[in-house]
Amino acid sequence: MWARNPLGLPKATPPPRASARGRRRSYPGPGPGPRGTFYCCHRCAQDMIGRTESCASGQIPMTYLSCLAYMLEEWTGVEYLEKYFFHVVIFSLMMSAILVFFIVPLTILFFIYLTNILLLIYQRNSEVKADPLSDVWDNARKTVASFWDIYARIWHGYELHGVENLPEGPGILIYYHGAIPIDYLYFLSRLFLWKKRLCLSVADHFVFRLPGLKLLLEVTGVMPGTREECLSALKNGHLVSISPGGVREALFSDESYQLMWGNRKGFAQVAIDAKVPIIPMYTQNVREGYRMFKERRFLRQLYESTRLPITPPYGGIPVKFRTYIGEPIPYDPNITTEELVEKTKTAVQALIEKHQTIPGSIWKALLDRFDKKQKSD
Repeated sequence: MWARNPLGLPKATPPPRASARGRRRSYPGPGPGPRGTFYCCHRCAQDMIGRTESCASGQIPMTYLSCLAYMLEEWTGVEYLEKYFFHVVIFSLMMSAILVFFIVPLTILFFIYLTNILLLIYQRNSEVKADPLSDVWDNARKTVASFWDIYARIWHGYELHGVENLPEGPGILIYYHGAIPIDYLYFLSRLFLWKKRLCLSVADHFVFRLPGLKLLLEVTGVMPGTREECLSALKNGHLVSISPGGVREALFSDESYQLMWGNRKGFAQVAIDAKVPIIPMYTQNVREGYRMFKERRFLRQLYESTRLPITPPYGGIPVKFRTYIGEPIPYDPNITTEELVEKTKTAVQALIEKHQTIPGSIWKALLDRFDKKQKSD
């Protein structure tokens, strides 16, 4: 019990401190306590007995969280766990909520890459060297479309209305771009399963910079969307889909479902040159399932300078998705490009106003899962 210091004087050395696991004593057994509390363990009962005087002065009796903290302290041997237990619980709940809001978008990205891997396996095992847009790939496309259609049915109760409005020949589909265009992927899958028809998609340039997705983009008909490529696809009888709002609309539109097309009118010029109709399309509740953070000036400036999606989407809430295809706008040789743009914008906006609650409501979108009554197409 004595130790010598450099001066030779005796110095008291405190006895070693017992760990929490070693501080076991005899406590009263578990049972009901005062004011409706319950002693879940011997230590809780002893602590409660020691606190009865404090209770008389107005302090709250031991709670179940305190009792659980004591049990964990005994089991883990970590002292003073009760002091930080409440903070740990709150932090864990906050982190769980954050993960839930971001995990579903990440899961979608995982499934997209998994789809590309399966296509690579199919290509290697079957030794397919044909054009990715040829019928040789139809079996693979059917498998991929079936997977995404099942996912759409389960997670969003997905419905597709107005397929009869699609022309038998070529045409340009114009649609509203959600925070994540998962609804458009659902549409492509169901269109192929119902009609065995491939719709070519115009995507932003950053999509082609993503590593490891080349084969998937080729098989599903995703293209950069130059005027020459669009005219060639329409000449070959394909449907071509374009979202004039693109990434800007995905990032900075909100639950008001405002169209953000800017000065984009190339799709209208292509429709006039190819002499094809334009078909408006919109998915109900697409902004309630996945959202972006509120627009900030510096984020907008950063996007305009880099043209990269710099804010991550969040959500993944299983709200009801219904895609509505409107009546086609026929080719008119006497219409100007600007007039056709305005006419198309009016048609898409009309679908939004007809089928969407504005501002959007997540709770109402969830209740739509149980609403069997459909709005007329």
